[in-house]
Amino acid sequence: MTVLKSDFFWGNSTSSMQTEGAINEGGKGQSVYDVRPATKNASDWKVAIDEYHRYPEDISLMKDLGMNFYRFQISWSRVQPKGEGEFNPEGIKFYHDLIDELLANNIQPMICLYHFDMPLYQAQQYNGFISKKVINHFVTYGKKMIEEFGNQVKYWITFNEQNLYSTREAFNCSGYLTGEQSVHDLYQIQHNIVLAHARITNYIHQNYPNLLIGGMEAFQEMYPATSNPQDVAAVRKCKEFNDYNLLRIFTEGQYSDEVVAFMKQNYLADILQVDELAEIAQTRSDFISFSYYATSCIDSSKIPVGTIPNDYSYLGQAHNHYLVTNEWNWQIDSQGFYGVLMDLYNRTHLPIFPIENGIGVRENWDGQHPINDTYRIQYHRHHLQALKNAVADGANVIGYLGWGLIDIPSSQGNMDKRYGVVYVNRSNHDLKDLKRIPKQSYYWLQRVIKSNGESLY
Repeated sequence: MTVLKSDFFWGNSTSSMQTEGAINEGGKGQSVYDVRPATKNASDWKVAIDEYHRYPEDISLMKDLGMNFYRFQISWSRVQPKGEGEFNPEGIKFYHDLIDELLANNIQPMICLYHFDMPLYQAQQYNGFISKKVINHFVTYGKKMIEEFGNQVKYWITFNEQNLYSTREAFNCSGYLTGEQSVHDLYQIQHNIVLAHARITNYIHQNYPNLLIGGMEAFQEMYPATSNPQDVAAVRKCKEFNDYNLLRIFTEGQYSDEVVAFMKQNYLADILQVDELAEIAQTRSDFISFSYYATSCIDSSKIPVGTIPNDYSYLGQAHNHYLVTNEWNWQIDSQGFYGVLMDLYNRTHLPIFPIENGIGVRENWDGQHPINDTYRIQYHRHHLQALKNAVADGANVIGYLGWGLIDIPSSQGNMDKRYGVVYVNRSNHDLKDLKRIPKQSYYWLQRVIKSNGESLY
């Protein structure tokens, strides 16, 4: 018998800029993604997979697959074109219609408020989340979305992969357009994101007691390259700064003591304002969600003296010869997935919800036959078995969302890097007909969901 509960969530995750398209329709304002041009290896963002027009078709595929859960992101600039000021009724109606269609098909929605696509006006006027004004604007937007959709949507998250704002990726996903990308700027952005998360979380708990809001991180299990104590020490410190600090904020409302000590030693303590820390102290997550794709390895000898811990994983990256990789050098490791599930539950004792998991592969459709993606079946089979092992060992895992159901451009805009169990007939520079074609993994996953994970074959 399967160890999964009967109300286990099976579903999919997406982001609006990777799915919706229609960047000039419905009163939408521009986001920082909308103005990014196509490159040799990436698409522009004008059409994506055209879910703005095709969502009923895609929801029909979700229902046929057996999905009962769908996590999507609201495009801030679609519902509030400048990220401040007037809201756009047509944009809000689009999400009402999307949610209505999901619920009509017995699919429970989860809303993510921000997935890197800052309204362009906020980026150009204020330099994104480094500005306190943008925090205030984000909170106004978030409250409006909760008021609009809170009677239909129970599950919420504020920021996709929030721990990325403690890494150099913060400068790519926060709307930061100008500046020296200093350590002080990095920590200011990290703190401002935490403050915005806390204000939304506290607002929900104070005004909408029936709603659940969770923290969300991008979790990579991290290994030392060797048994050299310096490699082990580098992994421990990197995890503390990039993973566990935020996890403590999600669960206790407190910064890591080690991170605070580092900030004091490096003239960053001015960021930690007493009144803001008091707001953060009130916040508690109802569940912990995360994305997981691969694991990483750190070689301390590659890390220059004086490097801040936030940069260890980037500068110290090493190859793990025990693992296979995909074309983009992501090291596939279902045992690492098990380890993250156990670690998160043992540390937080909160429901754990993996809401992104998948493998990116270059694929081409022959125009007739379903793609025989046995590699994707194997990837998800091994990761689902790891999840079942974690549940058997005591972890409270409430669902499993793949990334994704349907092929979408990768976060870098590359349509050639495909994650879906449904093929979308387009390339980076040729939209073709955008036809949806289930792959062999679709029919496998359909059987798995029907058995509630009891059978993985």
